[in-house]
Amino acid sequence: MVAAAFFNCQAMKAVSQSGSHASPMYPSSVPSYGAPAGGRLARPSHQQHQQPQTCQHHRRTLRRKLFTRHVSAALAAHQDVPTSSSNGADGGKPRVMIIGGDGYCGWATALHLSARGYTVSIVDNLVRRQYDLQLGLDTLTPIASAHQRVRTWGEVSGKHIELQIGDICDWGFLEEVFTSFKPDAVVHFGEQRSAPYSMIDRARAVYTQQNNVIGTINVMFAIKELAPECHLVKLGTMGEYGTPNIDIEEGFITINHKGRTDTLPFPKQASSFYHLSKVHDSHNIHFATKTWKLAATDLNQGIVYGVKTEETDADRRLINRFDYDGVFGTALNRFVVQAAVGHPLTVYGKGGQTRGFLDIRDTVRCIQLAIDNPADRGEMRVYNQFTEQFSVNDIAGIVQKAGSKVGLDVQIQSVPNPRVEAEEHYYNAQHTKLMSLGLEPHLLGDNIIDSLLNFAIEYKERIDKDLIKPAVNFRETGSRSATMKAAVSS
Repeated sequence: MVAAAFFNCQAMKAVSQSGSHASPMYPSSVPSYGAPAGGRLARPSHQQHQQPQTCQHHRRTLRRKLFTRHVSAALAAHQDVPTSSSNGADGGKPRVMIIGGDGYCGWATALHLSARGYTVSIVDNLVRRQYDLQLGLDTLTPIASAHQRVRTWGEVSGKHIELQIGDICDWGFLEEVFTSFKPDAVVHFGEQRSAPYSMIDRARAVYTQQNNVIGTINVMFAIKELAPECHLVKLGTMGEYGTPNIDIEEGFITINHKGRTDTLPFPKQASSFYHLSKVHDSHNIHFATKTWKLAATDLNQGIVYGVKTEETDADRRLINRFDYDGVFGTALNRFVVQAAVGHPLTVYGKGGQTRGFLDIRDTVRCIQLAIDNPADRGEMRVYNQFTEQFSVNDIAGIVQKAGSKVGLDVQIQSVPNPRVEAEEHYYNAQHTKLMSLGLEPHLLGDNIIDSLLNFAIEYKERIDKDLIKPAVNFRETGSRSATMKAAVSS
C-alpha cells in the first residue's frame, strides 16, 4: 500500500550523491542531498585542486581555452546573441533560475545560458533519476551525477553554475532559494513530463497532478512575494491543444459568436493526466498574470529530439540523457535506437498521428529568446515551440531511409496503440512568434538522423530491448500499483 506521506510534496527522502535513492517505491522530494547548508554545491578545497598532476591541470586549461574559442565561434557564426536590451537587476545579463536543470531539456539549457554569460542556478530534486530506478529504466547515455556535471562544467568553461537540491513543492526550500539567488527570470522545466508515466496507475496519476500543479503554484507565489519583477518562462506542451479540426493558434483565438467578439484561450483537449496537469498550469498562470500582474511566457513545446548541443558535446562528462524506452522515450529518439539494434520501428496504430518536432539545439535557443524578450507585467504570452510537423509514419520513414544508407535493414511494424488518440486527423499549428524573435531552426535532415544513428550504435551495448515495447495501456490504468509491468511489456 502506498503511504499517504508519498502524496505530500514535502515528504522527501535523502539520496546518495550518485543519484541513487534510499528505497522509496514512489517518487518523493529531496530537501537535502549531502550539500552544505542552504543546498549550495560545495566547491573543492584548495588542497583538492592541488591533487591532480600538473599535466592534468594543463589539459583542463587547454580544454577550457578550446571550448571558449569553440563557443565564441559558434556565437559569431549563428549570431546567437540577445535580441533585446533585457538585463538583470545589476545591469548585466539576467540571473536565471532553471527549475529541473538536471533533466533532458533543463541541463542543455543551463549550459547554453551559462556559456553566454547568464548567471545560472539549477534547482532540482533529482526525481527524474528516481523514476528510472523505480521502473528499471536507464538512459542510453551514461550521465554523470548532477554534482559532477556542474563541477565538470566549471573545469571546461571556467564558469560557475549554482546547484540547489530540493523540491519546489516544499515552500520553505523554494522561499530560501528565491531569497538567496534573487532571479530575474525563472525557467520552469521541473515537472513530471511523461504521459505514459502519468497513466501507469492511480498513484502516479495523482503524483503527476500534485507535483506539477502545486509546484507551479508555489513558483508563482514566490515570484509575487519575493521577486515581483521576475519573468516566468514556463514549459508547456503542444499536447494541451489535442488535435482539433481547425488550425491551432498560439495560445489564444479570436471568436465571433452571435454578434459579439472576444479573444479567449485556445480550447484544450488533453489526452493524459500529464497533459491535463499542463492545462491546469496554463489556466493558473493566466489567472496569476491578470490578478497579480506577473510576467509570464508559456512555451507549448513539441516533441524534442537529439542529444548534443555545443556545450554538452564539450566533454563526455557533460553528456545529456537519451531516453528510448516506452515511458519516457520520444518518437524519433526511440526509432533510431530501434534501428540500431535491428528492432522493428514500433508505430502506434495507423501512424497518422501528427505532431510538432524540434531539435534540442532549438529548445535552448527558444528559451534564450523568451528570456531576452520578456513579457510585460500582467501579460501571459504563449508561443508554440516547434519547427516542423511530421506524422509518426513520416518519422519512421525518415529513419528507415537513413538506416539503409549505413547498411541497416530497418523494418516498420504497426503495433496496437496503447494510447487513446486520433490516429488520422487534421493538424496545422501556428508557430511564427519565436521565428519573429530570431529563431533560426535546425531542420530535420539526413545529417541529423545520421548523427543520431551513429550515436545509438556507439552506445548499442547499453540498450535493453525489453524496454522498447510500449507497456502502459491508457485504457487499463487502475488503482493498484503497476510498477512491475510499467516498463516491460508482458
